Amino acid sequence: MKFITGRILLSVAFVLLITNLGFAQGEIINDVKEAIKTGSSKEIAKFLNQSVDVTLDGNMQSYSKTQAEYVLKDFFKNNPPSSFTIVHQGASKGGLPYAIGQYISKGDTYRVWVRIKDTGSKYLIHEISFIKE
Repeated sequence: MKFITGRILLSVAFVLLITNLGFAQGEIINDVKEAIKTGSSKEIAKFLNQSVDVTLDGNMQSYSKTQAEYVLKDFFKNNPPSSFTIVHQGASKGGLPYAIGQYISKGDTYRVWVRIKDTGSKYLIHEISFIKE
């Protein structure tokens, strides 16, 4: 009886852990979506890893968190958001969460790709791309 009770408790704990991880991934994607929607590099910076890959129109560069914030600030200044929607979100085979979105600014449309990484203590943006369609 104790064996069955122990297995049930372990199973419940595992389900709660998986549910909580999924919630944390979804929460950061929602927060990043809102920051992009408003064109706020300051808000996005709250979710950037210490080192982040930023791609703008096919030009990928690795930046520190602070540098990436300034690069995104400049992008939003030159391309203020009209709208932003998440088109798809999921996780890679390795379990890294990602989101793909559509960013519209002044009639231009950009495909946005955000890859998120578990840093151990929280989920942070590892890569963000804005590629003009």
